[in-house]
Amino acid sequence: MISRRSLLVALLFVVLIGLPGSNANSQTTNADLLTQAWKASWIRHPDGPTREFGVFHFRKSFTLPSAPRRFVIHVSADNRYELFVNGQRVATGPARGDLNHWRYDTLDIASHLQAGKNVLAAVVWNYAEFAPMAQMMNEAGFVLQGDGDDEAIANSDASWKALKDDAVQTIHYDTKSMRGYFVVGPGERVNGSGYPWGWEKAEYDDSAWVPAGVIGRAAPRGARDSPSRWYLIPRNIPMMEETPEHLARVVRSQGVDAPGDFLGGHAPLTIPANTHAKILFDQSHLTTAYPELSVSGGRGSEVSLTYAEALFIDRHKGNRNETEGREIFGYHDEFLPDGGAHRQFRSLWWRTYRYLQMDVTTQTEPLVVEDLHGAFSAYPFEMRAQFQSDDPELAKMWEVGWRTARLCAHETYMDCPYYEQLQYVGDTRIQALISLYMTGDDRLVKNAIESLDESRTPEGLTQSRYPSWLPQYIPPFSLFWVDMMHDLWWYHGDAQFLRGYLPGARNVLVWFENRLTPSGLLGGMEWWNFVDWSDTFKNGDPPMEQNGQSSILSLQFVAALRAAADLETAFGSAQQAEHDRALASRVAAAVYKTCWDPKRRLIADTPVRQQFSQHANILAILEDAVPPADQAALMKTVLTDPSLTQATYYFRFYLIRAMKKAGFGDQYLDQLGPWRQMLALGLTTWAEKPEPTRSDCHAWSAHPNFDLLATVAGIEPGAAEFRQVEIRPHLGALHELQATLPHPQGEIHVAYQRKGKGLVADVVLPEKLSGWFYWEGKRVALHGGRQHLTF
Repeated sequence: MISRRSLLVALLFVVLIGLPGSNANSQTTNADLLTQAWKASWIRHPDGPTREFGVFHFRKSFTLPSAPRRFVIHVSADNRYELFVNGQRVATGPARGDLNHWRYDTLDIASHLQAGKNVLAAVVWNYAEFAPMAQMMNEAGFVLQGDGDDEAIANSDASWKALKDDAVQTIHYDTKSMRGYFVVGPGERVNGSGYPWGWEKAEYDDSAWVPAGVIGRAAPRGARDSPSRWYLIPRNIPMMEETPEHLARVVRSQGVDAPGDFLGGHAPLTIPANTHAKILFDQSHLTTAYPELSVSGGRGSEVSLTYAEALFIDRHKGNRNETEGREIFGYHDEFLPDGGAHRQFRSLWWRTYRYLQMDVTTQTEPLVVEDLHGAFSAYPFEMRAQFQSDDPELAKMWEVGWRTARLCAHETYMDCPYYEQLQYVGDTRIQALISLYMTGDDRLVKNAIESLDESRTPEGLTQSRYPSWLPQYIPPFSLFWVDMMHDLWWYHGDAQFLRGYLPGARNVLVWFENRLTPSGLLGGMEWWNFVDWSDTFKNGDPPMEQNGQSSILSLQFVAALRAAADLETAFGSAQQAEHDRALASRVAAAVYKTCWDPKRRLIADTPVRQQFSQHANILAILEDAVPPADQAALMKTVLTDPSLTQATYYFRFYLIRAMKKAGFGDQYLDQLGPWRQMLALGLTTWAEKPEPTRSDCHAWSAHPNFDLLATVAGIEPGAAEFRQVEIRPHLGALHELQATLPHPQGEIHVAYQRKGKGLVADVVLPEKLSGWFYWEGKRVALHGGRQHLTF
């Protein structure tokens, strides 16, 4: 049996060689750091404050006899840090977690060190009561541990120096001021006159700084009698991407004209003295980026940067490309230059914007704006999938969906980057499938499964979103967590990883089983039972009887039971699998018995049979609550009866699953009307829900990227862990299509051409992969390598 220590060492090695700045030749790390208290201590500014907002700088100078070939360090902070080595930014972190699972980053900084004097410098900030909801915390602190004896000179302790930075203050935003639920943290106000310019550079004079205060020795999770509150575990995802991106165009300006070369960073923009200037920029698409502003002069000036997904007219967005008569509304940062040369403002956390407005008010000195651009930041996904067809609008949808998925994936998946930045399970399940199909990268998927497991309550439920300092529970989302495990196993694999989460899945299902009513349906459940933002679902809850009975919630339970049963059969308990399957069948049968309306030939939302939705009938098809022989007729009604409560963008993901199961896959492209409408409105990412929408970027609406591959190209697993492939194209009106799908063994390539009523298909599979190709009732065996099929 592989020991826990061995697994941790392996994880640490993988993390080390995968991080930017790491030396791939560094194949060992100090395994004791995974089980024993560190020699380094958590440090802070001795005068605090520790649990109120604060920005703190730390420095450590040391001398090396020669430039090292290897210098591995492990770094963390609360809330967050940026680390510089001899003036160069080398890391930003840590990845988000909770106090019982606090991440630390491992990197090899040898390439940034030199013979002689070296300086490590870190800025650490604690948002305290203004923190993003996804940012959990204890108190302001920083820790840096050298991997071995050679790096011990860098260990954080009282030899480090500290400075409290009073120049940085917060600008508070809340749901009321932002016209919608808003929990991503504060804006920043930086007073250049008090800022310690050059603090990160080796030549900076830190003689006035004070010795750092020691909180206590750092320790990993599992260490005996940990002397500090943060239980440290290794980072399990790569560092975030940062790529410079320049603003695309000036929409309008007032008080000053921007030279044409300013946007590319090739010419400065001078704001005269005693001037109020306003420039509205368009990035041309939504982005998540650190704004980076460089200025000279302008002592006493004020610069404000405002960020927005769209412009507004009478509090409505309308077409996102239209700017005439529209104004910007959003959160902002403020920078007060001190008159020095080449002063740079960069926010501590990234911002979300398509439109960015710079307002400048100068006093007696002109301000020279040398550059304003963004440093795009997101999880470093690399698109390996491809999709091309003879419908050019699908290519645009592919682009917009990919951008949506990227902007909603950072250190965790996020529902939306502008308003919440929270990892909700319902959103994350869809995001995970998009990631696996478009990139083949499973690391953020596994991080989500692990993080949500860490959120579970003693009663069994996961939280609806995690990490989050404010607990929230949506019981159906706990079922989606179980479904996510099945998705990872079915579409990608790694039973060894998933096996450890089966006990948690069992606890989730027991929680629901304990709430079954004598009718066989789920009864009243605590918390918020969100299903969809459909107009007739109050607060997203489906219709329920007074005792809580709901066909929709009951069928979601059935789906999770069957997903768990598959996992139990594969690598868990056969007895538990038998129990889960039998219970799923009983609940599905109870839904049909109590909720089937023979007159309308529909599953009602409750046994009273007064309300009907697409949702209940979608799930009834997926879970065979309706006899298979009746499913095609039922699906036709679902697609054509406008009296049914309609699924919004999010739940249409499940609509497509039901369509395919009932034999309506060729109508998939006809279901893309809402996405075509969003394109017509100028959206560059997919919105949360139909207009009027709060969020312009919600990854749960990006599922067409998954379905262009899984439904239109028709590439899906034919066995668990994608050990076989089944290809069932649903081309609709398309005549030509080429697609590439990343597979655990390599890549799958398909190319289709319609020839009258026939089809010519070229398929290339990884060498050891086999499967089947289905077309018009015919089935042809597939083998590794290239094959040419004619139907």
